[in-house]
Amino acid sequence: MRFLHTSDWHLGRSFHRVNLLTAQRAFLDHLVETVRAREVDAVLVAGDVYDRAVPPLAAVELFDDALHRLAELGVPTVMISGNHDSARRLGVGAGLMERAGIHLRTDPTGCGTPVLLGDAHGPVAFYGLPYLEPAMVRETLGAQRADHAAVLGAAMDRVRADLADRPAGTRSVVLAHAFVTGGTASDSERDITVGGVASVPAGVFDGVDYAALGHLHGCQTLSERVRYSGSPLAYSFSEADHRKTSWLVELDATGAVHAERVDAPVPRALARIRGPLDRLLDDPALARHEDSWVEATLTDAVRPHEPMARLVKRYPHILSLVFDPDEGPARSSASYAQRLRGRSDQEIAEDFVAHVRSGRAADERERAELRSAIDEVRAEDMAAEVAR
Repeated sequence: MRFLHTSDWHLGRSFHRVNLLTAQRAFLDHLVETVRAREVDAVLVAGDVYDRAVPPLAAVELFDDALHRLAELGVPTVMISGNHDSARRLGVGAGLMERAGIHLRTDPTGCGTPVLLGDAHGPVAFYGLPYLEPAMVRETLGAQRADHAAVLGAAMDRVRADLADRPAGTRSVVLAHAFVTGGTASDSERDITVGGVASVPAGVFDGVDYAALGHLHGCQTLSERVRYSGSPLAYSFSEADHRKTSWLVELDATGAVHAERVDAPVPRALARIRGPLDRLLDDPALARHEDSWVEATLTDAVRPHEPMARLVKRYPHILSLVFDPDEGPARSSASYAQRLRGRSDQEIAEDFVAHVRSGRAADERERAELRSAIDEVRAEDMAAEVAR
């Protein structure tokens, strides 16, 4: 069984001020051609099809076109909703689309009901576990706690129970959208921390032949059987060093995995350059970045005059300008967004408490109250998105 593991399309997303629909269309063209040329048996999309719950019409049309083209090839597609998607919206029409071989798995109650496909060696069961917001699915799944590990564990219990009733030799694949321990995050993923914990152990997927993961935007191998495909495009400068790919995976008759990376088209290279303005303007070694999307970090002690206007003459595709002096009082000029980069909601809230109390940090009881409040707001936001 040969399948293509992808995720995190984020259709409708922009990169800074650049509209990426053209680049996303090029990726989907590449995906369809890969499916045809490599004789793929199934396409997997492990969540975050769209970038937001109510995507722009152009993104919906792009998605619709991709599904039609895959259906015309006669290749089944299995996809789940991610934390950026509206599960209910994405799942509209799932019953009808299933007749065309497009299998949308957006309802947590269906975790234990697989899409059954077969090859010369017998059946392969594909289980779709959509993004599971703990506070919203705990009771539905019968989880003991409202955290990621508990609800994903409860969902996997349903998978293993169903698999145990299948004929001996049935191979199994799980699609899941989660932050699994050992994975490396980037700046472009939405924080899913609940109760102060964002990740779940990779061992939660024990018992299946392959776990096709989504959420983290870097292609990663956590084990031979547990992998992230990553996003097909870079969505932040923290991904400048990523090699954007999908996984072409083969399961043999015994369920052994052979995986190959298939490179995605690159619309434009990303570059992060750093140094005093004069060096960024004059250094011949930086010539290779002149056609890249650029994030420039200036280390001048004093903010230079009109730096963006001067940089754009050499780097016409520059998108981001950051000030980070090597030394001196100008360091405090870092923007609010820069100071918060890479920090969780919990860390930001705790820093604020320490700031307004002249350095006295929150104690354990106060940290627990902050965690509870943040989790409650997250659950309310998710419920509001579903109801819209």
